[in-house]
Amino acid sequence: MKEVDPGIFKAYDVRGVYPEEIDEEVAYRIGRAFVTFLGDPGIVTGRDMRLSSPALSRAFIAGATDQGAEVTDIGLCSTDMLYYASGAIDMPGAMFTASHNPKQYNGLKLCRRKAAPISMDTGIAEIRDLTLAGDFPRPSSRGKVKEVDMLDSYVKHVLGFISTSSLRPLKVVTDAGNGMAGMILPALFEHLPCELVPHCFELDGSFPHHQPDPINPENIRLLSQWVLEAGGDLGMAFDGDADRVFLVDDKGEPVSGSLTTAMVARRILETNPGEKIIYNCINSWVVPETIRAYGGIPIRERVGHSFIKQTMAETGAVFAGEHSGHYYFRDNYRADSGLIAAMFILEIVSLEGRPLSEILAPFRKYHASGEINSRVDDILGKLEEIARVYSHGKVDRLDGITVEFDDWWFNVRPSNTEPLLRLNLEAKSRELMEEKRDEVLAVIRSR
Repeated sequence: MKEVDPGIFKAYDVRGVYPEEIDEEVAYRIGRAFVTFLGDPGIVTGRDMRLSSPALSRAFIAGATDQGAEVTDIGLCSTDMLYYASGAIDMPGAMFTASHNPKQYNGLKLCRRKAAPISMDTGIAEIRDLTLAGDFPRPSSRGKVKEVDMLDSYVKHVLGFISTSSLRPLKVVTDAGNGMAGMILPALFEHLPCELVPHCFELDGSFPHHQPDPINPENIRLLSQWVLEAGGDLGMAFDGDADRVFLVDDKGEPVSGSLTTAMVARRILETNPGEKIIYNCINSWVVPETIRAYGGIPIRERVGHSFIKQTMAETGAVFAGEHSGHYYFRDNYRADSGLIAAMFILEIVSLEGRPLSEILAPFRKYHASGEINSRVDDILGKLEEIARVYSHGKVDRLDGITVEFDDWWFNVRPSNTEPLLRLNLEAKSRELMEEKRDEVLAVIRSR
């Protein structure tokens, strides 16, 4: 029996290089382990366009059915479409994708019924141990596979979040990164008055144009160039499994995840006053300020979808946004969807009747460093040193170390997977941001 590398089981998903770390045998065993762990009679599966996804998905489904599960396979889909299917047909879900990683990677995102998250603390560790052991109980019978097309119902679901009749004929320049947005967006825009200007829309897991990673500034520079060349009203870039979206405005300027969160929060509060909205501790000060200004209740949470979704469930929050391009909606089974967030942006620009750059101007009041990684040998020791050095500020430990002053703040938190500390810093002026960024980095990188 093949020895499985336990390192492919991450904090929030399963991910590794194909076929060295994750191959058909490993996928088969994960399928059996997933069904054994859940004890559920049925699951829904989907896959992205990666070259290894069909083979891995088939092997996983074989393992799941050998373990007695009835499998509903929705085939090619985005991760948020898989979460929608999990919610709509009330089944646990498994999505084959490696998101924004290079072409040699693949993996799995897993959820319980109604798209409830499974993380290392809530199931991935158990699934890992079952997979490593490879010893599964014998089921009473073998399950069957049913193939279902859910694209039309998913598109209808997404459109239900906005008033499509309010949309103007905007020119929307979009980079699908040869990922799943290339399948979803044409089906969606058939119902919209907007003009879709497509780039990299061919589903191609070899990623011939660029990596499907819109966090990479180089990829956003490409989108900015395309928006300016086309005279677009805005640009959208999606990652490989199309669950995250990054925007640029009509002038080709990047729009941070914090600004997108603030705009969507404002729009939601205009029609849902008094609701709770969650943001993570890396988001700009403008996010809680906007939530309060429009009558909402801001709730601060750790970075990570399992924390966000759990707090949404506990508080009934209507929306949550993260700096990393993840946007969560209560009426989307609390799952994240870049596509739904994108629809809200189209609605906002249409209703305002002004360029996106003008709408954003009042939100662009702070200056952010972006995320800066530093390799550190003693993570915990360094965090304590930072807390000591900046003890004259307001220190909290919700997620790593956050320190606030009157005119600037920063957060330093460890990576889940590498010996890195991640710095995010924001200030009221660019000069102060640069000064404090360099100052905090000197502390982080000192021996």
